[in-house]
Amino acid sequence: MPIDEALALAAEPRTGEISWTAKDVQLYHLGIGAGANPDKDSPATDPDELRYTLESRLHVLPSFATVAGAGSPGVISGLSMPGIDVDLAKVLHGGQSLEIHRPIPAEGTATATGRIAAVYDKGKAAVLVMRTEVADAEGPLWTNDAQIFVRGEGGWGGDRGPAARPEPPTGEPDRTAERPIRADQALLYRLCGDHNPLHADPEFAKLAGFDRPILHGLCTHGITLKAVVDTLLGGDVSRVRGYTTRFAGVVFPGETLRIRMWQQGGEVRVAVSAVERNDAPVLADTIVQHS
Repeated sequence: MPIDEALALAAEPRTGEISWTAKDVQLYHLGIGAGANPDKDSPATDPDELRYTLESRLHVLPSFATVAGAGSPGVISGLSMPGIDVDLAKVLHGGQSLEIHRPIPAEGTATATGRIAAVYDKGKAAVLVMRTEVADAEGPLWTNDAQIFVRGEGGWGGDRGPAARPEPPTGEPDRTAERPIRADQALLYRLCGDHNPLHADPEFAKLAGFDRPILHGLCTHGITLKAVVDTLLGGDVSRVRGYTTRFAGVVFPGETLRIRMWQQGGEVRVAVSAVERNDAPVLADTIVQHS
């Protein structure tokens, strides 16, 4: 069996040093559309946008944690763990959960420890939960869980995993933002470390069942968090405490995201859809926890 549940869960955690610079942070921010906010008259030079792009004012959007260190993100690194041997064309990023222990510095060196935290049998597919815990000399920085969906690898009679999902938000959203995706957005975002050809190579995309390359789920993830921070959290990235989402559908470069937000106490509920495809769901079960 390409997935050996017992071997994967028993494998020793992998630990390594990661580091990042202000340039890495700036590249990530540009990869998720910083400097191109359509809500601004002059987005490239707007003071709010310069906090994402100018080194002298730089703050770090917490979703940078998913690419920090310029190594392979959780989706790719999880596929190289013992007990995991699957076809990359059958892999999709199912969801992401991020807990922020304190603000991420614009430059840093830290220790990242990764392991397979869970393996679920969904019948016609398997779900791997790749957990990465990152700490520097001052203590924990973040904990990141990537849910990796592998088509055709289920059916061994294992644990199906949690079934409960958050109730969808009701009523009119408090804020709605639209974010156009550049035609070359995936080509720029992949420079942050995720070189899966699904996002760049048309022939590979066809093998995976798509008529053209799709945008990285984590790019949509970052665009969404930035919209929430900019519109409901006063642009203050340090207020973000946690961020969870399920990838409900794909995004194609050149489309427009509609991001609907509901403020509920210490969290923001979010739903994201693709405008040009009759609001086809893109992100679901999405919650940003904040102070």
